[in-house]
Amino acid sequence: MHFRILLALTGYMGLGIITGSHDSTIRLWDLTAGKTHAILTNHKKSVRSLALHPEEFTFTSASPDVIKQWRFPDGNFMQNMTGQTGIINCMAVNPDGVLVSGGDNGSLFFWDWRTGYNFQKAQTIVQPGSLDSEAGLFCMTFDKSGTRLLVGEADKTIKVYKQDETADEESHPVVWKSEILRGKKY
Repeated sequence: MHFRILLALTGYMGLGIITGSHDSTIRLWDLTAGKTHAILTNHKKSVRSLALHPEEFTFTSASPDVIKQWRFPDGNFMQNMTGQTGIINCMAVNPDGVLVSGGDNGSLFFWDWRTGYNFQKAQTIVQPGSLDSEAGLFCMTFDKSGTRLLVGEADKTIKVYKQDETADEESHPVVWKSEILRGKKY
């Protein structure tokens, strides 16, 4: 079996590892016992990315067209997040509950962790002299403050996105069915 992603975690189930695979499964491993704790088979396509919430016992997994959210310790399914344009390659989440997903077409989608609502979309700009096909996003992480997003891209660049401190609900309105999300814009 080929494991694509490997994340280490510690928590109330002890030391464990989460793996995602091309066989469309996610495995929660208990290293203390030396065996698989749970196998999640909800994805229909290969699992391309995993992201742990830094403060909650939850995580997300991404296949090319959908993001799924899970709860530890047993991997209980919480919700789907759909609508990303392009194949999802990477994800990162900050302590404020902002999940960012990056696609192979350079698309950045910003999601509210709690509701799964996509509140902002952005498109990367390729390095001058690069092909448009080199807009892909391959890896991302937030810095320790949770306000800067570092992204590794196919055009051989690393870009740093920072939170827009001047954003407010009037300058960056969020349209939400019956309520307004009070989140930070990036």
